[in-house]
Amino acid sequence: MILRRIRDLALLIPASLLVAIGFASVFANQGGQLSDLSLLYGAGFLGLCIVAHVIAMSALPDADPYLLPLIAVLACFGLVELYRIDESLARQQATWFILGIGAFSATIFLLRKDYRVLRDYRNLIALAGVLMLLAPRIPGLSNPENGAYLSVALGPVAFQPTELAKLCLVLYLASYLADNRQLLVQEARGPFGLLPPLKYLLPLLAVWGVTMVMLFFIQDIGSAIMYFGVGLAMLYVATGRLLYPVVGLTLFAFGARLLYELRPTIQNRVEAWQDPLNPELIDKVGGSGQLAQGLFAQADGGMLGEGLGGSLMRYFETGATSPLPAAKNDFIYALIVSEVGLIGAAGLILIYLLIVWRGFKVALVAHDSFSKLLALGLATVFALQVFVIVGGVTKLIPLTGVTLPFVSSGGSSIVANFVLLALLLLVSDRARRDTREDLQRAKMGAWR
Repeated sequence: MILRRIRDLALLIPASLLVAIGFASVFANQGGQLSDLSLLYGAGFLGLCIVAHVIAMSALPDADPYLLPLIAVLACFGLVELYRIDESLARQQATWFILGIGAFSATIFLLRKDYRVLRDYRNLIALAGVLMLLAPRIPGLSNPENGAYLSVALGPVAFQPTELAKLCLVLYLASYLADNRQLLVQEARGPFGLLPPLKYLLPLLAVWGVTMVMLFFIQDIGSAIMYFGVGLAMLYVATGRLLYPVVGLTLFAFGARLLYELRPTIQNRVEAWQDPLNPELIDKVGGSGQLAQGLFAQADGGMLGEGLGGSLMRYFETGATSPLPAAKNDFIYALIVSEVGLIGAAGLILIYLLIVWRGFKVALVAHDSFSKLLALGLATVFALQVFVIVGGVTKLIPLTGVTLPFVSSGGSSIVANFVLLALLLLVSDRARRDTREDLQRAKMGAWR
């Protein structure tokens, strides 16, 4: 057991070394001299990670040992890049990182006895999620940006409630589908006996529909894609029926076309995606200027990049104008590609894939339906968030404004994703403990 704890703790060292090396590289590229300050930053980051590790392992000794170190690697990428942009952004991110660890710890200690109690409060959780989506439209709280109502302003602090609302949706769907999955499959009627009675579908459609309407109301396209995708994925896994995602994708296609006709914002983004280098669109307000600059920045990085702090995106200088707008959030991936190249960016994507894989593995080893669906939903919404922003910046899909988890600047994203991590660790601890106890009982039965 002691050797295992030492091994788990050692997994945090690479992330801390990456922070120290990253800051040293930024210092060298910006001022031409190294400083012991980079080692101090690395030591401080290691200290925060050790605190989170000790909290997790003391309360959840059987939890997945790799999730937290992988998250630490992502966080160090974010801290180094934000420091490269503006030192104050890195300090803010570090502050939110500490608050995120606080939310992480609170979630673990409140639910460590049995997180499955959450399934009994699904209606209250769904209501809380809808209210969070409505909050950015409340006069006095709304803080619109670029035509979208994403955040609420509480004094000097702006917070995006949609980040926490995604967790509410996953919890609701996991609870409802765990209780009604058999009814959704066995009591199918309707056309060709494929659809269940409306009374079983209505609560699901109501919460899902209200969520989609609210996302349309606040014009948060990126979150709408995430919510829609995670709902289809969980419904398909719970029922095993291909009909649900087929119908869902068909409705999505019709809905996307309707929204395209109704919302000029969506029309602008689709046009920018189709031809981002069109001079008329580049100079147009709400056009393709940001996307074009992001593509140029990625091309500038090549295979190996210009080094941390060494790219042409030198807008941290006093009075300089940024050639890469929104680099601290929407386009931070483009900045990363510019500085660490295609190989470094592929490594970053690999870290995300490993986290999603560990989340799916947690879902596979979980024993009850609620835990399986919860882990699946959390891993899926995390994967979709990465896909939406990276796909938009690389011109794979139309650009939508969501954060790159644990990397982009944004306190609400940091806090919400730390809660997501805590829930995954709670599920994995329960699953591994149940498996160990089952094996022990089987061995005792064999001896008898």
